[in-house]
Amino acid sequence: MKFEQYRISEELKRSLEELGFKRPTDIQYKAIPSILKGDDVLAIAQTGTGKTAAFAIPIIQLLQQRSRSRTKGEVKCLVMVPTRELAVQISDVFKHLAKYTKVDIMGLYGGVEQEAQIKKLDKGVDILIATPGRMFDLVSQGHLDLGHVQTLILDEADHMLDLGFIRDIRDVIKHLPRNHQTLFFSATIDEEIKDLAYSIVRNPIRIQISPDDPVSKNVNHSVAFVSMDDKRFFLERLVREFPENKVLVFVRTKVRAERVALAMERVSIKSLVMHGGKEQADRLSVMNEFRKGDVRILVTTDVNARGIDIPNVDYVVNYDMPEEPENYVHRVGRTGRGVQKGQAVSFCAPEEKPLLDAIQQYTGREIQVMTINKSDYQETIRFSEEVPNDNWQLLIDEHEKAMKGAKRKKKKK
Repeated sequence: MKFEQYRISEELKRSLEELGFKRPTDIQYKAIPSILKGDDVLAIAQTGTGKTAAFAIPIIQLLQQRSRSRTKGEVKCLVMVPTRELAVQISDVFKHLAKYTKVDIMGLYGGVEQEAQIKKLDKGVDILIATPGRMFDLVSQGHLDLGHVQTLILDEADHMLDLGFIRDIRDVIKHLPRNHQTLFFSATIDEEIKDLAYSIVRNPIRIQISPDDPVSKNVNHSVAFVSMDDKRFFLERLVREFPENKVLVFVRTKVRAERVALAMERVSIKSLVMHGGKEQADRLSVMNEFRKGDVRILVTTDVNARGIDIPNVDYVVNYDMPEEPENYVHRVGRTGRGVQKGQAVSFCAPEEKPLLDAIQQYTGREIQVMTINKSDYQETIRFSEEVPNDNWQLLIDEHEKAMKGAKRKKKKK
C-alpha cells in the first residue's frame, strides 16, 4: 500500500512525496491505522525502522481534523524524549511533515534561554517535543499547561529508563487529562519496560518488529584486533581510503573524543567532536555541519548512539568497544538506515575482548574478523602522516636488528 492511498490530507501527502516517502515501513504500516483510530499503542522496533514518522504522520492528521483553537500555554500532543538532540531531530521531522498544514510544532529542551520558549508557549502549541527537565521547570512556573493533552508519546522509552527518567514519566501522567491516548515506543523490551508500559497504556495495540534480530540486516559488521595505542593509525587509514564517505566514530569518554579528534588534526584530517560536555549551541552546530556533509568525520560518545537520525552515514567505527552490549546495537544503527547499506567496523584491543564476546552473545551472531598479518599491521602504521614514514621504518628496522642480535647472543651462550 502506498501513502497516496491512505486516508490522510492532501497537505500531508504533498509533504510525504517531497520527502520521498512512497510506501510505509513495517512499523508505519502497522502503527498508523491504530493511532488514527485513537488506540493506545505499544511499539517495539529496532532503530532505523521509521518509528518517528510512524507516530508523526497520524498525529498531524488527527490534529488537522480537530479544533484549531488554543489557549495560553495549552498543548494538544506531548512527545517526551530523553535527550536534547532527539528533541531537535523529532521536531524537525514533525515540521517537515506538517509543512503545508497549520499544525504548530515546538521543541522544548534545556541548554538554551527559556524566554523565547515561554513566549511561544504563551500562544499555545499543537505538538510539543520535550525533555523532562525543562518541561517540568515550565510547568512549575505556570507557563506550560498539560491539562489539555490529547495524546502522550513516549519515544526511546528504554533510553529514558536508562537515564533515570522513570519517575518523570510517572509524574507527567498526573498532569494529563484522565482520558488521553498513549503511544509508547521503544527499541528494546524487558520486564522493567513492560511493567512501565502496561502501567500507563490501556488495552494497547502491541506491535513488535524483528524482535529476534536487534541489528539491522542492512549493516555489514567486522572487527579488527588492534592495540589501544595503534587505533588512531587504523582510523586514519580508513578515512583516507574512503575520503567521500561519512564516518561516525564512537569512543568511550569525552576526553577520548577530544584526543581522537586531535590525533586526526595532527594528520590534517578535519573532524567534528560531539559529547555531553559541549554547550547546547555547539552541539546543534556540530550536528548540522555533519548532517550537511561539510565535515565527514564525527567523533562522539554514546550521546549520539540512541535515536539520532543522521542521513547517509557510510561507516560506524567503534573506536572503543562499548561497555554495554546493547549500545553496540544502538551505535551501529546510525548506519544502514531505511533501505541504505552501511558498514560497522570495530577496533578491538586485547583488553576489550570480553566486551566483544558480550556483544556477540547479546546479538546472537559472530562478527567477522578482519585478519591483519604483521606486515599489513606495520604498513598501516607507516601509512600514517603523524610522523615521517622513514622515521617509522628506521624504528622498525632498529627493532628487528636488535631482536636478531639478541637471538645470536642467545645461541652463543
